[in-house]
Formats: sequence, structure tokens, C-alpha cells
Amino acid sequence: MLAKSTDQVTVNHEDIPGFMPAMTMLYRVKDSAGLEQVQPGDSITADLVVDGSKNYWLEHLVITGSSGRGSISATTPHELEPGDQIPDVQLINQDGKTIHLSEFKGKSVLITFIYTRCPFPTFCPLLSNEFASIQRGLLKPPENYKRTHLLSISLDPSHDTPPVLRKYGLGYLQNDPAGFAHWDFVSTTPADLQKLATAFGLIYFEQDNQIIHSMQTVLLASDGTVAKIWPGNEWRQPEILDAMRQAVSTQ
Repeated sequence: MLAKSTDQVTVNHEDIPGFMPAMTMLYRVKDSAGLEQVQPGDSITADLVVDGSKNYWLEHLVITGSSGRGSISATTPHELEPGDQIPDVQLINQDGKTIHLSEFKGKSVLITFIYTRCPFPTFCPLLSNEFASIQRGLLKPPENYKRTHLLSISLDPSHDTPPVLRKYGLGYLQNDPAGFAHWDFVSTTPADLQKLATAFGLIYFEQDNQIIHSMQTVLLASDGTVAKIWPGNEWRQPEILDAMRQAVSTQ
């Protein structure tokens, strides 16, 4: 095991027959006792559970070796809380335009982190599909659409240039560029991305042409502070759509 954050662990694992080849991968852990005991650098065994929606997680986590402790940073990421401020770093959207989060004051903004090369359907593609559903849902009534905004931030700025983000975004906007007025796909510099990751409590690193990362989806209130956080990837559109509608109704 390489690292852990909240209820997730990053594991450098062997081949899992019928599921995925040997690689480094992030897993959610539904074993509070095992998660509390495990440390970065430990060797572990665990049961991999896959449900009917292809969500997956680890259970019955057992530490089989601890000689690697201390060889890997055990820094615990910041745990985001309601009321926190988010760094107002410079972001570049799919049109090459520079934007800042401060521009959306007065709106409820839903933020998540993705990268366009992500090959796993239950990670970034799942988040982007759910955001597309939220995008459509906020059109009813139209007032909600005007008082909200969606933001997908790339964890792969060296690859996810504006043209790449635009092409990726159009795939989730039914090829209608008008949707970019409400949903931006952005990247930033590696230094500013690290600032955001620290503020959002994210772990991410590149390995074998992939970005291994934890997941956070965050709703900002109209004053720009954190209103609600959804860790992981098990939330779905109705829950967040309700939260966004409630947020705009109190503005």
C-alpha cells in the first residue's frame, strides 16, 4: 500500500484475474477497523467487492507486513470542511480563457477533479456522466441554471490543454458548445494544482501514463466558501441536484 486518505487507499497490487492487470490503483475501503490500522508502506490482503453498477471497494483488509513503513510519506491530506475558503488560483478553460473562482460569487458552484485520459469507467467518466446529468437537471427551472455553475478541474495539466478539454467536454455536452457557458473544463499550473489539491484534501500522482488520485466533489455556496463535500464516487445526480437546488433557494 502506498498511501491512504479518509476512506481510501492507494495500492500497488498484483494482477486481479478477470478485473484488471497489476497496477497502482485507488480503492475505497469499507472496513473501518482495517483502515484505522493500515499505514503507508504496509503490505496487505483484502477482498475486492464489485456491485451490479460496477462500483468496487475493499473489505476485510489485513496487514501482512509492515517493514515498508517510513519509506513512504504518511502525510495526511487536509480534510475539507464546510465554511472553508478555496484558493482563488488562475484557471484556463476549454476556450483558453483565464477564469477565477471569485468570478462565480453569487452562484452555487459544483467542483470535481478529473483527467481526460482516465481509462476507468467508475472514476472520471462516471463523474463526468453524473455532471452531465446535473447540467441537464438544473435547466428545470431555468432560474436554477442561471444561479449555478459546474467546474471540472484537470489533474493532468501537461496533457489536458484547452483543445483537449474542449473535445472532452463536448462529449458530455451532446456536442453543444453552448453548454460551456454553464460548465467549464479547466486546467492550471502544476504549482496551483498542488495548492488546490492541498485545499481539497486530494492525493494524486502520475504513474505509467495514468493519474492516480482520490476523489472529492465539492459544492461552493454563493459566498465562495465550501457548503458540502462528497468524497469518493458513490454519490449520484439526484442527491447533488437536490443540494444545489436547496442552495439557490436560500440565496
